[in-house]
Amino acid sequence: MADDRKVALDAALKKIEKNFGKGSIMKLGEKADQKISTIPSGSLALDVA
Repeated sequence: MADDRKVALDAALKKIEKNFGKGSIMKLGEKADQKISTIPSGSLALDVA
């Protein structure tokens, strides 16, 4: 039973990534591989948010 659920979950994740692109969905605990460039606003409160 657990194997069937894993196969179904993997198929669903692959379909979502195919339709919406890599990184559109992640499993809890996975790290994002994207580096996002930022521009400081001059306000520490905004930059932290």
